[in-house]
Amino acid sequence: MRLIVLAVVAVGSALAAQVAYAAEQAPCREVAFEQASFTVCTFDLTRTQLRLHWKDRDGQAYGNLGTFVDSENRTKPPLLFAMNAGMYRADNSPVGLYVENGEQLVKANTASGPGNFHMKPNGVFYIDGETAGVLETGKFLKTRPKAEFATQSGPMLVIEGRLHPRFSANGPSLKVRNGVGTRDAHTVVFAISNDAVSFGDFARLFRDNLGCQNALFLDGSISSLYAPSVNRADGLWPAGPIVSARARVK
Repeated sequence: MRLIVLAVVAVGSALAAQVAYAAEQAPCREVAFEQASFTVCTFDLTRTQLRLHWKDRDGQAYGNLGTFVDSENRTKPPLLFAMNAGMYRADNSPVGLYVENGEQLVKANTASGPGNFHMKPNGVFYIDGETAGVLETGKFLKTRPKAEFATQSGPMLVIEGRLHPRFSANGPSLKVRNGVGTRDAHTVVFAISNDAVSFGDFARLFRDNLGCQNALFLDGSISSLYAPSVNRADGLWPAGPIVSARARVK
């Protein structure tokens, strides 16, 4: 009997490992929500490494997802995912705070101004090893959480379970949009709309469907995704910061 129990446990453990491996290799799925379609990619940072990128080894901005993927897929393990990760200036430099490999390359932007970035509160998505978070910019600057990588964008979509105060239920501005939220300290969720949606639609997706208490808008119209698990490889739209995912090698 003991041998049978051990065998069952071993089979169960092997199956669980196979399921976890499959989820890691196919992190993205299609989600229907409020009459719109989205591609959602979820990562457990204990199994997946997230990083931010801006420039290549020669100091030139990647500029778009296609150039980035072509360069990065020459190294192992292969990319599981990549997405544009924040707003940028004409030279592809980040508009706001940008931290890469623990070094602050662009300082936080707390200025007022037009456009989505300045629709305050805006926020910061940050990564530190196996943990990550999304915080309103003022709170991030006050608490200064440890961050190996960070990118500032705006507006916040969800702030501690509440939608951004300036969003209407279904505003008139309809665009393809992408963003990031956190389900817990180790689980990061990225989404890109396959249809043009309002800020209200997009924010409710993160809060009500994806279970994120905090979420940040990354950009719109030029939103791009590389996700081989769903046969998607956007590459032409311009990009500043880029976020990538690879299986974590321990």
